[in-house]
Amino acid sequence: MWRCATSHVQHTESTAIMNETSTASSSRIPHFLKRGKIGAFLTVVLTGQLVYVSFEAFKGALMLPLTQSLGIGMDQFGILMGWIGIAMFFYVPAGWVNNRFTIRSILIAFASWRLVTFLILFLVPNLSFSVMVVIAASWGIWDAIGWPAVVNGVVFVAKDEDTKGRGLAMGLLETIRRGVEVIMNLIVIGAIGLFPDHAAGVLKAFGVGYALLLVPIVISLLRFVPKNAVAESVQIGEKKAGKNLAALAGLVNVLLKPRVWLAGLAAMCIYWTYVNLIYLSAPYIKLVFHASDSVAGIFGIFNTGLVGVFAGLVSGIVADYVFKSSTVMLGVALSITTAGAFCVYLLPSGSDLMWLAMVLLMVMALGVFMGKAVILAPIAELHLPEHISGSAMSVGSFLAYASVFWAHPMTAGIVESHKANPYDGYQKVLLITVTVAAVGAACAIVLALINKRLESKGMLEDGGEHDILAVTADGSAEVDSESKAELEAKLACDEARRTL
Repeated sequence: MWRCATSHVQHTESTAIMNETSTASSSRIPHFLKRGKIGAFLTVVLTGQLVYVSFEAFKGALMLPLTQSLGIGMDQFGILMGWIGIAMFFYVPAGWVNNRFTIRSILIAFASWRLVTFLILFLVPNLSFSVMVVIAASWGIWDAIGWPAVVNGVVFVAKDEDTKGRGLAMGLLETIRRGVEVIMNLIVIGAIGLFPDHAAGVLKAFGVGYALLLVPIVISLLRFVPKNAVAESVQIGEKKAGKNLAALAGLVNVLLKPRVWLAGLAAMCIYWTYVNLIYLSAPYIKLVFHASDSVAGIFGIFNTGLVGVFAGLVSGIVADYVFKSSTVMLGVALSITTAGAFCVYLLPSGSDLMWLAMVLLMVMALGVFMGKAVILAPIAELHLPEHISGSAMSVGSFLAYASVFWAHPMTAGIVESHKANPYDGYQKVLLITVTVAAVGAACAIVLALINKRLESKGMLEDGGEHDILAVTADGSAEVDSESKAELEAKLACDEARRTL
């Protein structure tokens, strides 16, 4: 009888060790890339690209066919883009929406509205420009709600016990979105090349076809993306308020967290340098070093396009498996940007230095896109409660993209005012870029140090205990079958250890 018990214990120990070995082996794979999670991840990422695929994604190489297919001029296209830009004014209020509703429901509404308005835009004949303006304005409002939900969705799907994979998930978000946009635009360009006399009609057909891809996206959102927790109630004095006030209270709590502002300022700096990089690529090589149009154009495509595709993947891997922190990755990326821009600033004007300038600008671009790939990942590393993480992403998005208000006008104005001597104008742009990148690097590094100190004290996990307004979640977050299986295996191992 004793031998039987001993044998049973040994068998239990062996099984526990095998389970632990299997778990350790599978843990090398990021949580979101495992079976049962990868569908949700790809669905959220593709939602974040396909909602823009039939309009904003065409604004580069396909801008002329797009305006022709809609029957508008370039000036009117600029007006529409300006109305889409009103998203900046709604990011913070949209934090309430992201606290109040689940990621899945927001993304379904976001994709559905884009689908309906895309079809109206391309299929309704003689659509008036005033209707287009209304549609563009609605897109701006929905962007403020939907984009933070996309980023929050990626973080939610990639979440596990040790947060491994979040940096890679954010990097893949950037890489996949850029790659999908390039491929889909190349298909349209190829079709227009076959039928050059019908460019507007070809683009309209692709605009409708690409819009219809949102139908399977909505189905996939329902099928793969689980529900996350949302704000349920808030204690105000002796009374308990409902969901609407709880969502607002969660937004207030987020706005009062200094670490959110540090992460947002670092994100603002990386996006500001990204805007300046656009002017410091093809235009800089053309105006300062007198490169030919073809050389400047090819370099511009490479430096602001292809570099971004690969840098996103590299950034995510380095963040997770080298630095173990997306915040540190953002600080390093901004430091690389600072060094690259400063080296370009030191170059004298002269065509014989054009190739060296290109190399240094590629270094700067690498830093910019590595940082842009994890631009909002530091907010995920703040370990905020799940029911307010949506509003944290909204506030972070507002801070990150706020520079569009002044970066484009400022940089373009400097270049334009120095037409007679482009070198002097670009020296000012480079000096601004160096300063902004250095400030951003300092914010990211300080935030990383604060996080490290809190982690050493066991205080990194923010459960909301110290928030001014006590918000509770509804606790309805769904757990996928794969996570349940992993949890059961872990509990079995723990029980085996206790038995031994």
